[in-house]
Amino acid sequence: MYVYVIPYIHASSKKTAHPQKPSVKASHPPPALTSGQLRALFLRLLPRREIWKLASLQVHTFYERLFTPIVTLWYLIFQRLHCDHTLEAVVADAQAGGADSLCKGLSQKLLSAATVSFNNARQRLPLAFLAQALGLQARRILELHPKALWRGLVVCLLDGSTVRLRPYGDIPQKFPSHRNQAQAPAYWCLLRVVAAFCAHTGAALDCALGAPGLSEQVLACQIILRWALSACLYVGDRNFGVFRIAQVAREVGAHVLLRMTESRARKLLGHALRLGQYAVTWTPTRHDQLEPGCSPDPVQGQLLVVRIQRKGFRAQTLYLFTTLPQSADYPMEELVRLYGLRWHIELNLRYLKSQMRLVQLECKSAEMARKEWLAGLMAYNLIRAAMLCAALRKAISPLVLSFSASRRHVEQWLDLFGQGRALSFKKWEKRLKLIYQSRLPKRRKARPPEPRAQRHLRQPYPPLVGSRRIARQQIKKYASKS
Repeated sequence: MYVYVIPYIHASSKKTAHPQKPSVKASHPPPALTSGQLRALFLRLLPRREIWKLASLQVHTFYERLFTPIVTLWYLIFQRLHCDHTLEAVVADAQAGGADSLCKGLSQKLLSAATVSFNNARQRLPLAFLAQALGLQARRILELHPKALWRGLVVCLLDGSTVRLRPYGDIPQKFPSHRNQAQAPAYWCLLRVVAAFCAHTGAALDCALGAPGLSEQVLACQIILRWALSACLYVGDRNFGVFRIAQVAREVGAHVLLRMTESRARKLLGHALRLGQYAVTWTPTRHDQLEPGCSPDPVQGQLLVVRIQRKGFRAQTLYLFTTLPQSADYPMEELVRLYGLRWHIELNLRYLKSQMRLVQLECKSAEMARKEWLAGLMAYNLIRAAMLCAALRKAISPLVLSFSASRRHVEQWLDLFGQGRALSFKKWEKRLKLIYQSRLPKRRKARPPEPRAQRHLRQPYPPLVGSRRIARQQIKKYASKS
């Protein structure tokens, strides 16, 4: 009987030899930052020379303007970190000297308070540039953490969600609204997102965006093919426990650790499920959707059937498929403990929606909605990097720090820029100390379940049914009769 009493906590960081040489190298703990500004951390993760070498900037010609691609990228991140997300706040900060270190003399050259210059700059910025900048930032964060690799592999968590959009411009055509119970189109449009997060740092590695009709499995395959990192282990829940994910991971030389449904695990094993570890060959059926351009050959791996018992919870049976070899380097207990880290991606997506305020994007075009989401991920990574700097000084895991408290400290630090205060190295050290002290509580017992409901305040206005344009026409119609 393989029954494990395993809490869902951080995986062991013990290292063993691995035959594949990872393309992401973990370095020693970084030295203390020599600047007391958050922009220094921004430039540390996104160096100017490496930004200008990105392929998306090589195919575009940018004239000499005040809002260069680097300044525009900084202020897209600034909008997510600042309490005021408007374009007016960006221009006000630029006139106060908030980006003079990125563009010399920007505050003196920017004479007008109009927002059209920054708006045009973010419209000109290629979408591929933001995606490539996010990948560059993620690799730099992985290099900061000496224990970001597990057995020489980057543990990558996969999961998806949706974001609300208003039906402006071409958004209804690109991201159509969902249907309600009466099969009538709803007001809100939905943007489907699938993100990949590092399990040991919490940083966002990559993201794929699409219409709600596009499945999360297809978007996850786009991430695996675009990331194309052989020394990577992709971890997903039952939604990603399909042959297509394992097929694409094998194509790039990566590994997977996927949870499967009981019925799919029974078909894969070929007989009744019993607790244990089995070598299996996953052959696609006629119902499986294959990735075009990838080999449809069967995938070799092993099926883990384990039963988890946690204090205060009901016992649960897990069916895990992995392409890792059955050896002493990858014991079953360690793989089960590693899958327990998958819950952190649920928290990361909640942080993006609630803490970074990305649950609803106020954009007028589909292209700008994609840019806003990618900029939000980079702002999220900037907070994660500050948490990592604070955690490395005390040799603790950054996952034990409170993201919401760290975000408040970073936003408060950002507010000091607009006030024109001189930020010293000692003050930055104090800020990192406050982030380090913001630890998550250690609960002695499980929290009681709460009803998933909310109490609404009574509003004197009725709910708006249909489009706002038709409502305006009705108001004009009644006003003309009176």
